[in-house]
Amino acid sequence: MLRPLPCPCGPARRSGTMKMHFSIPVSEQLLEKFGGRYVVYSVYLEGFLFCKVRYSQLHHWNDQLRRIFGSTVPAFPPKFYLAMTKSMADERRSQLEQYLQSVTVDPSITNSDVFISFFRKLQQDTFQIQTQRASLDVYLADGRNVRLDIQTSDTAERVLEVVSYKMGLSRELIGYFSLFFIQDHSNGVLSVVKKVAEFELPYVSLQSMKESDCKIGIRKWYMDPSLDKMLMDCGASVNLLYMQALQEIEKNWVKPTDGQMQKLESLQKAANKIKVLELVQEVQHYGYIQLDPCTCDYPEVGCSAAVHVGNNEISCFIKLPSNQTKEVSFRINRVRCWQVTFLAFLLSSCLKKIISEQLMKTTKGDKEMQIEMPESLKSKKSSVQQSQIAHSGFISRKRILVRPNKEDGVFEKIREEDL
Repeated sequence: MLRPLPCPCGPARRSGTMKMHFSIPVSEQLLEKFGGRYVVYSVYLEGFLFCKVRYSQLHHWNDQLRRIFGSTVPAFPPKFYLAMTKSMADERRSQLEQYLQSVTVDPSITNSDVFISFFRKLQQDTFQIQTQRASLDVYLADGRNVRLDIQTSDTAERVLEVVSYKMGLSRELIGYFSLFFIQDHSNGVLSVVKKVAEFELPYVSLQSMKESDCKIGIRKWYMDPSLDKMLMDCGASVNLLYMQALQEIEKNWVKPTDGQMQKLESLQKAANKIKVLELVQEVQHYGYIQLDPCTCDYPEVGCSAAVHVGNNEISCFIKLPSNQTKEVSFRINRVRCWQVTFLAFLLSSCLKKIISEQLMKTTKGDKEMQIEMPESLKSKKSSVQQSQIAHSGFISRKRILVRPNKEDGVFEKIREEDL
């Protein structure tokens, strides 16, 4: 369930940054080899067990971060020099959770080697998977898979680069796609479980989610359907968009009218992928992510709802206790912050993506103005590339980082760090 919250008090922080969904719901006390005791904290990322860690490991890591990033690193929970009571242990667990959430606000930290290598080791140690060569299947929307030869310690960012290269996807377009954990249910229903974080190890995470019968798929990762046009000059990206569009029609994520369906079928028989993608743009909910069915308390308690999110809105088809249906849409243009409870993490990730796309659009004008300044003795090619990057809103951490101005008025100066 997603609950809107009032904007909390406190000093304003850096604009354009958002916390990751780290949580530490449980901890356990274990025995040392020589009789002592220590506490292990189970760290969850977007609702799934990510790794286990000791306080001393986090403390040492915090020291490393401070040597590199200085005072920008948030305060670390203090040591206790006496035996902890239950309330003290709960307080520390909560403080460590807040610390992990806060430290991920700064992209310069999350993109650093010290951040990535720390969680790589923790994830491998937790699931006892050593670094070695392995095969990993990445599934396409049409059910086929691309088999990759990887290292078990490869991050999702690296795996995405490998599968993109193997498919012929232009390097400049990789940022429009992402890896996801998906489920194909026996009744034909498709579930997108979660987006794989860039620093996450897909091979290791997949082993830890075996009970959920998940597989890794590649899907587009933007919430504004109009961005399709940025990918039309690359055959590989057109193929990916085309396969996903057909899948979403088959799975009833999008619902063409009878007339639209006839035209789409005709274009599909003619193998005219570009025309199919142009027409499907007109279909309701194209480019949205459909979440698994849920219950809601609006307009009555106990209603069931099918939720679609995309194109700056959350669209809900609500089934009332009387079996009547009601369609309600919430435009995303005044969001300040929200509270996420278990199993709503994908929805929250979609909302964050929408916000980041909105923020990037506000930088487009400023970027173009900078390019037109007299200083622009740079090549036209460079100017065009920067303009396209600003428009697309997709920036690889290896290339460029745009920070919106503090005065940008998107979402009434939304404080994303509290999301």
